Amino acid sequence: MPENLETVLRYYGISPWEIEVLYGFLNSHFTIIQNEIEVNDEKFVSSLDIEIPLQFNEEFFQWFDFKRWEKIKSVFKEMKRRRGSGNALKIQINFLGNPKIIFAIDIEDKQWFDNALEKIDFVLELLPYHLDPQKIPSDVSELTYKFDPETIRWRLNTASSENKKYNFSGDSWKQVI
Repeated sequence: MPENLETVLRYYGISPWEIEVLYGFLNSHFTIIQNEIEVNDEKFVSSLDIEIPLQFNEEFFQWFDFKRWEKIKSVFKEMKRRRGSGNALKIQINFLGNPKIIFAIDIEDKQWFDNALEKIDFVLELLPYHLDPQKIPSDVSELTYKFDPETIRWRLNTASSENKKYNFSGDSWKQVI
């Protein structure tokens, strides 16, 4: 893997202790840029947006170490536990490959929140199918996944290209912009 990779943590409402723990797990593989921001979503007490400068794939998890990834997920679960239920915490994980893969976790219920974190890894198996050029709009540069508590799995939510945006509904993409 490349050297001097930078990961960016953008956040508000996250304690210094929580940032320090995440920093400890990320520091061995990345240079970390911390950016405490103003509240940008009034519905959430806390928000954490992480940019991982690599493709979301099996090689990332082998390089980063699966055990380290599990520890990061545990920190996220603890952050949710400490804040209770409701719209207390929103986490967005951005893998900056081509296309950029985003996981948006903004679930009120702690059990579903934890379940969503556990199932991020399962998307790896579906990714080749989701990225099939016959199935996604052309020139997509960004795909967003949201966890669906009703089906208990991650679902494609939006896709963006340079000047178009699409929503995934049912089993097809619909252009919205």
